[in-house]
Order: sequence, then C-alpha cells, then structure tokens
Amino acid sequence: MKTHAVEIEIKFHLPTPETTRLDILSLGATSMGRLFERNVCFENKERTFKVRDILLRLRRDDKSRLTFKSPPDSRDDQFKVYNELEVEVSDFDTCFAILKRLGFLPERTYEKWRETFVLDQTKLLIDTTPLGTFLEIEGDRSKISALATQLGFDWRHRILLNYLEIFDIINRQGHLGLTDMTFDSFRSVGVELSNHLPDLFVS
Repeated sequence: MKTHAVEIEIKFHLPTPETTRLDILSLGATSMGRLFERNVCFENKERTFKVRDILLRLRRDDKSRLTFKSPPDSRDDQFKVYNELEVEVSDFDTCFAILKRLGFLPERTYEKWRETFVLDQTKLLIDTTPLGTFLEIEGDRSKISALATQLGFDWRHRILLNYLEIFDIINRQGHLGLTDMTFDSFRSVGVELSNHLPDLFVS
C-alpha cells in the first residue's frame, strides 16, 4: 500500500516519440516496460468530485489500483501537484462492484499505453493515448526541470492538465460528442492535436 504522497509532474506533447525515447535511454534511464492501461473515474451521487478537483480512479494494467487525488492547499502554477492516496487491489471487477454499491458512479473511462522509465528516482512516462503521445515527468521539482531542459523541451510548452481535461478541450472544440477517451471511441474520429496545443499549454 502507498500511503499519503504528493505527486508532482508535468507533461509535454511528443511529435516524435521514438526520438524522445532514445534520448531518455541515452541519459541512463531504465525502461520498466510498456503496459496497456484502462482507467475508470468515479463520481459521487452529487457529482461534486470534478468541481472540487477530486479524482477517484480504478486502474488496471498488470495490476489493479484504486487512487484518490485531491488538490494541495496552495496552487502551484509551475507544476501539476496533487495529494495522492493509492492502494493495490487484488480484483478489479470486485473493487468496481464495491464502489458502485457504495454509491459511486463510473463516470468516465480513458485508456493509454504507458512505457515507464526510471532515472534517479524520477519517472519518465511515455503515454500513447487516443489523442496523441505525451511525456510525463514525475518526481522532485528541480529534477523535473533539469530533465525537461536536457531533453530539449520548451518550458513554456509544458502541460499541467490531466488526460480527461485534455480530452474535454479537444472533444468540445472538435464537436466530437464523445463520452470516453478510449481507442475504440476514436477509431473513426480524426484528431489533429497540433490544432489544440496552444489551449493546453500553461497560460
């Protein structure tokens, strides 16, 4: 079980993911493998989690995890920062059923392929989503900044939104009418992410 932690991260869009992957490996990072993720986000009956910036998520990759995220007391405009509680569960479907019987509503589903790299206690995560490919850097603030510079990213182009917030922007602007961010949902939908990037960057 992971007890209370503070998650600090940023994202960058990856127009050439394989180049970034090779750059990460050249820094000495170790790949922990690539996994498919299915994430289900829950709401309470009053549907106040989203407006309170709270996330209750059940994730399945090679394991199943229940995660609760809430905003910190003070805002950080340089990094995406959340308080996080996470616990591994033995059975995804049973945990899903328990949450529903407790009154939580499965509101949104999103999917991605994630390759995880570790470098000096910092995680670098290449996420292939239905919207495009992104790099998340998670760890200590100074190490995140240093790695972003080493990998050649423009700090002004960092993204502090979560994937559902990115999905909502593209869904709304593109008039897609989608509910979930899944690969099947986007199979017949063309999205040109570059048209939306300015709305994802930190203002």
